[in-house]
Amino acid sequence: MSSSQGVEAGRQRLPVEIWVLVGSAFTIAIGFGLVAPALPQFARSFHVGVAAASFIVSAFALMRLLFAPLAGRLLQRLGERPVYLTGLLIVAVSTGACALAQSYWQLLVLRSLGGIGSTMFTVSSLGLVIRMSPPAERGRVSGVYSTSFLIGSISGPLVGGALSFLGLRAPFVIYCVALLIASLIVYVALRNSPLALPETANGVPATTFREGLAQPAYRAALWANFGNGAAVFGVRMALVPLIVVEVLKQDAALAGVALTAFALGNASVLFLSGRWSDTLGRKPFLIAGTLVCALGTAGIGLSPNLPWLLAASCLAGIGSGMFAPALQAAVADIIGPGRRGGPVLAGYQMSADLGTFLGPYAIGLLADRLSYAVALTVTATLLASASAVWLLAPETLRRKESVPVPG
Repeated sequence: MSSSQGVEAGRQRLPVEIWVLVGSAFTIAIGFGLVAPALPQFARSFHVGVAAASFIVSAFALMRLLFAPLAGRLLQRLGERPVYLTGLLIVAVSTGACALAQSYWQLLVLRSLGGIGSTMFTVSSLGLVIRMSPPAERGRVSGVYSTSFLIGSISGPLVGGALSFLGLRAPFVIYCVALLIASLIVYVALRNSPLALPETANGVPATTFREGLAQPAYRAALWANFGNGAAVFGVRMALVPLIVVEVLKQDAALAGVALTAFALGNASVLFLSGRWSDTLGRKPFLIAGTLVCALGTAGIGLSPNLPWLLAASCLAGIGSGMFAPALQAAVADIIGPGRRGGPVLAGYQMSADLGTFLGPYAIGLLADRLSYAVALTVTATLLASASAVWLLAPETLRRKESVPVPG
């Protein structure tokens, strides 16, 4: 069997559990896309400043950051499925309660509690995807999984904009329902799956955080994910809706369109970049993607009108779509095939959460005291530094892993 034939055959043998996770990611993303445009505006409705409104995003990430080490240990002890389901339910309840918040502080506490559940289902889903993916297909599977999340993200803001007449509280109720649906899907589909058994039952070796940290590629992945969390998941989500309303003087519903432009750019390259990283290597996409995302991010801050903002958002999304699957696949390469990697995955997730926590508040202060242009330029510089780090890091793709397993 030739290598190309083996790869094609491998693409037909992906476990059904991966497709279940893909479907649940889509469901989760729709709700997330609904909440994202409304959250900063909802916080501002309690008469707080830009930095305080941005801190709502940061607080969610802070709880994810603080709880990630425990989530990694739970993953090793209990397995991915129970951790995933418990996390989804925690986020569902806390998100539904956000719709009842009567003050900024109530909203802050409820979103913070949601961060605990969020890190549980994020780390466990990443662990499942990595463990179930054939080594030669890691980039492709990462691209498929991320694409499903982004398709939901594209749909979410558009639906949220169409439902904006329902008010700022309705998205939280809808997101709560979406999470409950996702929980039911995962429970029913994976309850009898041998692949979803706790990893400890399989007696396989583990890659520790210290072993991962000893590798230059893992240190580069941590820095890149920190920048990804700060710029893509933190600053963009917190500031773009405010730029649309307060700088460009556009209707609040168009904030969802701006976030959708990013998602469209992202989805346009996400699957292909993940697939190509399995053959061309991770580094080309990590280096080029972070630079393109940095350019688009700086352009967002300089936007003089809505078309410019949409174009810059789309460019930033393209850059993010180029490097995100390769980054996740690189971490899987570092863990190695047939090994557990709960602590490594938790550390990787913590780096993004640290960026998401620090980024919105620090950059929000710059926006308050200087300008959105300065704030987004600083954010772009952080992203660009990740490409420089990857220039010095080794390639993680092992060509021998690209040889298909017979049968």
